[in-house]
Amino acid sequence: MERKLCAILAADVVGYSALMERDEAGTFERLHAGRKELFEPEIARHHGKVFKLMGDGLLAEFGSVVDAVECAVSLQRGLTERNAAVPHDQRIRVRIGINLGEVIVEREDRYGEGVNVAARLQQLAEPGGICVSGKVAREVEKKLAFGFEPMGEQKVKNIIEPVQAFRITIERQARRRPVIRFQRYWVGTGTAVLALLLVLAGAAWQFWPTATVSGKPSVAVLPFDNYGGDEASGRLADGLTEDIITDLARFPEFKVIARNSTETYKGKAIDVREIGKALDVGFVVEGSIAREADRVRVTAQLIDSKQGRHLWSQRWDRPDKEVFVIQAEIAEQIANRLGGGAGLVQESGRIAAHRKVPGNLNAYELYLLGTERLEQLDQANLEAALSLLTQAVQSDPGLARGWVELFHTHDLLAGLGIEPERNRALADAAAERALTLDPSDPEAHAVYGSSLGMRGDFARAEAEYEAALRMAPNAAEILIFYIGWASTFGKPERGADLVERAIQLDPNYPGWANRPFGLAYFMAGRYPEAVTMFERLGIERHNRWSWAAHAGALAAAERRTEAAALVARAMAAHPDLSIELIANEPGWSDAERRRFINTMRLAGFPACTKPEVLAKIEKPLRLPECASL
Repeated sequence: MERKLCAILAADVVGYSALMERDEAGTFERLHAGRKELFEPEIARHHGKVFKLMGDGLLAEFGSVVDAVECAVSLQRGLTERNAAVPHDQRIRVRIGINLGEVIVEREDRYGEGVNVAARLQQLAEPGGICVSGKVAREVEKKLAFGFEPMGEQKVKNIIEPVQAFRITIERQARRRPVIRFQRYWVGTGTAVLALLLVLAGAAWQFWPTATVSGKPSVAVLPFDNYGGDEASGRLADGLTEDIITDLARFPEFKVIARNSTETYKGKAIDVREIGKALDVGFVVEGSIAREADRVRVTAQLIDSKQGRHLWSQRWDRPDKEVFVIQAEIAEQIANRLGGGAGLVQESGRIAAHRKVPGNLNAYELYLLGTERLEQLDQANLEAALSLLTQAVQSDPGLARGWVELFHTHDLLAGLGIEPERNRALADAAAERALTLDPSDPEAHAVYGSSLGMRGDFARAEAEYEAALRMAPNAAEILIFYIGWASTFGKPERGADLVERAIQLDPNYPGWANRPFGLAYFMAGRYPEAVTMFERLGIERHNRWSWAAHAGALAAAERRTEAAALVARAMAAHPDLSIELIANEPGWSDAERRRFINTMRLAGFPACTKPEVLAKIEKPLRLPECASL
């Protein structure tokens, strides 16, 4: 059996399956061209040899570890240049791992731990990055002008001993730092002090954040990659992403972008610097999750989006039931880095940063399935969501977040006119149950506030919303819901002023949010801005009161002809629509009713509603001209 020492380079395409699914023929052509025009020539130029080809990767050996590292850097730079003219969703990006070790030679193939470690290091690399073993870093650190950032000892699959890993930083050659080695013993006090100072300086340089936006650190958590491949792992990745965002949103010291905006980057290979510019953030978090049997492997990285520099990364390999602990640790680690260790993050914020965790993974997966269906907003999906969420809270009766989503489900069903009285009562009960189970959950306070508001208890409703915003000042969805209630609480100007902040937190906010945004501007008397929001909402999304507010805002903005045309379309969609009908809808304050009455009159809506409709309302409001009907 022949053995030899060599450097092994392992390369693998990021998101290969997704690329093939989107454009099989085009992806194949780009991969084939990249291999023939870039990979094979560069590997040959650096005296290497490809010994194994896979559909989405390759393995190559080099007699010189310096050649292997220089080749990897050339490959990544070459791919960057080739990708510049390619649409983002078609770009070929690879991860590269390099190890120096002994391999078994069998004809043209190579086997052994030297190859296996290289393959595992490749999996640790970020898209477009290079990860090397400690042996490689020590061998080349004084020979090549690249930086080597320590990633610590990594426990990898099928390798008994932990592997010391380093990330190559291609773009910072002028600021190269040596590999940090930790000696078991110090030789002399002076040497120890100097070494300690160097280590602390290096750590501060690596971890101290440099990019801030709007006076405070701002961060976007990208959807975690699903390395498990199956739908269940994909849902777990989505849930992990959302929970990290939820935890970070509770720190008032940071600006945290909502998941709705970061979700647009799911499965796309986009440079974090471009994401930083698009979302106006200084930092980006990315990571991955893989689930095998009853264990999960999670990685997470915090990146300075201005420089593309990694500030922190960590990996977890634990029983799957500890995924919620991992999520909390990730949020805490990110908060530590963004806070800079200088007291920016208050201890009270840390203590209150996490909601009550689910009792079991089965309930959590049912909850995730239910929220997926809930987002579709039609009757069939809402009823499916109701079934799944009910199963979730039956599996884990203490799952407060499940009761939060049950509130939304019953509330939306009532809004569609499906057993409105029954669903309204069930929504109220779900909101109260959620808050009882977990008073630390800001979303529970928010839905209970909505429940109280719909029952006309505005003072308590406002108190619940204020509590929710104190707990999670950066939670975009809670802020959007509050904006819809602000005028009811007698604070229309505050509601209108907060619209811009909500859009900053969620630049790609969901279309339905234009309804509360439009209402906030309407109730503050800012009619042109209200019209803009209602136009963004779209005619097809209007309900009865948003038809009324849109037409009323047009009329109040002296656009009477457009208002009259919109009234005609509204009446065609809702023949019973009238000023009295809107004024008698539950949840409006007296000031809001007056705003509707005055602007709907300007727009030309009919005043009176049918007596049989008003007969169902306890103490209905009657307009003077309708009182005799």
